[in-house]
Amino acid sequence: MIGLYSKGNMRVSDIAERFGVSERTIYRRLGAAQESRTPCPQAREVVVLMDATYWGWHFGVIIMKDALQGRVLWHKFLSKKETIADYREGILWLEQRGFVIRGIVSDGLKGLREAFPQYKFQFCQFHQVKLVKSKLTSRPKLPASQELLQLALLLCHTDKESFVGALDEWHAKWADFLSERATGSDGKSHYVHKSTRSAYLSLRRNMPWLWTWYDHLELQLPNTNNAIESLNSELKAKLCLHRGISIERRKMLIEAILYSHNPHG
Repeated sequence: MIGLYSKGNMRVSDIAERFGVSERTIYRRLGAAQESRTPCPQAREVVVLMDATYWGWHFGVIIMKDALQGRVLWHKFLSKKETIADYREGILWLEQRGFVIRGIVSDGLKGLREAFPQYKFQFCQFHQVKLVKSKLTSRPKLPASQELLQLALLLCHTDKESFVGALDEWHAKWADFLSERATGSDGKSHYVHKSTRSAYLSLRRNMPWLWTWYDHLELQLPNTNNAIESLNSELKAKLCLHRGISIERRKMLIEAILYSHNPHG
């Protein structure tokens, strides 16, 4: 029954009709199944993927998942925007239970990398590409921006030396372009090509952490957070199917899906 709810495409009303019981009975059995589980996974070496996903402004969940075994390690429901303290809570939970953390893979939440200086940190290359796209758009008009976007799109598919070399060549070609300034209506001098400059500087600024996986192959860090992004997409799709349910039942569904990614601890 729990599998039909969390992994299948059946709503509670469909399951109730199939088994000839009321919807209330289905929810009661689902709740009992949740309570009977052992929530604590076994301590081991892990590579922590972490991210948050949201449904509206006031409901979301932070998930930490092991990149080595694909198991969900920890989660926390949110009623507001996630904070560094929320992620510290999860990492502390793992540390106190004996997990050995090889490294962390995450996106660019401000201050997150600095919060865990004791661990190797991989900035998700996929998020870096999205960051560049957000500044340049998917179809930039300026040749310099077009070339920079094409270069950024190679980030997840090439090696460190090739990418850094190509970025250096791009900058040498367009350095004067990036430095162009003009006087605005306020009488002050401003950079003309702010978006292109910002996209380039974001790559430079994050460069030391875009290649942690490459510099420390022994840690087996992935270069992206895609495994947890895939899980987030699964949650989004499932809750869309069950839209309209209460917050508590929404939490029940999310935990059922997360449990399916860590059935034996």
